[in-house]
Amino acid sequence: MKKSTLFLLGFILVLILSTAFKNINENQAKVIVSSNTWKIDFLDNFDNFNADNWQDQRIWVNNETHCYVPDNEFGTREVSNGSLKLKVVRIDEKLPCDNFDKYGKQHPATQYVSGRIASKNRKEFIKGKWTARLRLSSNGEPSMFPAWWILGAQNNEPPVQEPDENICWPLAGSGEIDIFEHHGDHHKNHFTTGAIKSLDNCDKGDWWSLRKGFDVKLNDYHEYSVEWEGSDLVYRVDQKELYRNIGEGDRYNEPMFAILNYAKITDSPMEGEWIMEVDWVKHEYR
Repeated sequence: MKKSTLFLLGFILVLILSTAFKNINENQAKVIVSSNTWKIDFLDNFDNFNADNWQDQRIWVNNETHCYVPDNEFGTREVSNGSLKLKVVRIDEKLPCDNFDKYGKQHPATQYVSGRIASKNRKEFIKGKWTARLRLSSNGEPSMFPAWWILGAQNNEPPVQEPDENICWPLAGSGEIDIFEHHGDHHKNHFTTGAIKSLDNCDKGDWWSLRKGFDVKLNDYHEYSVEWEGSDLVYRVDQKELYRNIGEGDRYNEPMFAILNYAKITDSPMEGEWIMEVDWVKHEYR
């Protein structure tokens, strides 16, 4: 066989092999990209209030000075024009409140009412990524405490609806991750984010060592999220990483449900109403 023929055959073989390896590498790249892509398994755009996703949570915690009431009273939970509005409303007189804490103590009469919803026993997920797009109507006023957060599904606070809901906060199974909290007493256009560190006893949690504050214009819509990345919890605003709890993600292996609420936490007077408007909430997985 002539050398020219051997050379031609060798060239063709090299071309075939290089094309094959290229296709393999491209397919591998596609697999890698696909495995790193978030997939949505829960999305609520708040075209209406979907009872398959949420329930009102009427509970007394943190010595809050308002009473949580359902939507048909005082408009504290309203879905309209494609968004959820949770409100703190001042009413004309103090009225009895039917909220109880987990020890059975009833909230005293109050002239402030508010809304709180939870995906408890509706939409609960292990790890992944939680995101909400929300804004406030005003901020920086004393006593404001709106929040977007997740809680372990075995939490023993009302409503207790399943036999395994018997673990006290913030032990494993009842852990807390705060994605967005605004403390109006302290800052305008500022929020805090982070996990609550369990001190391995009922009702004993370290609120601050794993938390950090950031400035953002709260009256504009922003996406606030937490995601599990390896062993870390990563906190983002508008998909930009702001903070992470290094190594804390492994502490939260339990199913968790979402909570949106607007609290009033001191006796500072207020006029009118405060509103947290939520465009959508979603959970994603890889």
